[in-house]
Amino acid sequence: MTFSFRIRKKRVNRSFWGSFSLFLLLAVFGAFMILPLIYAINNAFKPLDEIFMFPPTLFVRNPTMNNFVDLMGLLGNSWVPFSRYIFNTVFITGMGIIGHVLLASAAAYPLAKHKFPGKNMMFGVVVLSLMFTPAVTAIPTYMIMSWLGLIDTYWAVIIPAFAYSLGLYLMKQFMEQIPDVLLEAAKIDGASEYRIFWTIVMPNVKPAWLTLIILLFQMLWGSDGNGFIYSEQLKSLHFAANQIVQGGIARAGAAAAVALILMSVPITLFVFSQSRIIETMATSGMKD
Repeated sequence: MTFSFRIRKKRVNRSFWGSFSLFLLLAVFGAFMILPLIYAINNAFKPLDEIFMFPPTLFVRNPTMNNFVDLMGLLGNSWVPFSRYIFNTVFITGMGIIGHVLLASAAAYPLAKHKFPGKNMMFGVVVLSLMFTPAVTAIPTYMIMSWLGLIDTYWAVIIPAFAYSLGLYLMKQFMEQIPDVLLEAAKIDGASEYRIFWTIVMPNVKPAWLTLIILLFQMLWGSDGNGFIYSEQLKSLHFAANQIVQGGIARAGAAAAVALILMSVPITLFVFSQSRIIETMATSGMKD
């Protein structure tokens, strides 16, 4: 005699008004969170009289491109070409992201999938380091870079980005979700540790390193290297923007244009990467 069991999935029923209320609540919170972005976009196209208007207005009344024209004029009069600031920022950001993703992934793999003496203590140090803000580690970081002779170079900003402890913690937590039987099967088939790491582990933790890329990009893109880089030709785009902002009331329009340009790049990257991360999380589950 055989018995068959049928498991019925419990469906969650929600009324029309319940769904409408939830959608309305999310729309209100979403509109409230997007207000600063709308204000920054409109502020970049406001003439000076509207920028200093009190009470301030959210939307621009007489849009103008003079702020961007003034910005291009200020950057054109600089003795360091504007393209140099862009190159410095892109180089520091790109090298910092690539180096940290590779280093964090390589360090997280043995912590997640191997057993060795001192493993728990090492991971405990990583978790403890999450408590310290960059201001606390600024002086030790400067001393280390000075001992290495890297002050006033790109690497004084890039190398400290390699030690971003949140990235190591994130990669380790994601790698622990990979089944051990999958790695054991690869070892039985003759795959080396390097092949297992690159062909099995890294593709399965794609949501982790995509998220890490976004976090590091936002951190390095907004870094001006202050305290580590002194040469003007090595400064980043954020430093050039700060010089414009500190020019006083006459440069308020150019400062608004700078704020829009600087924030547009990380927002654009986040919008495109967010959809990719959600898609990867939805399709990266292990299948039998």
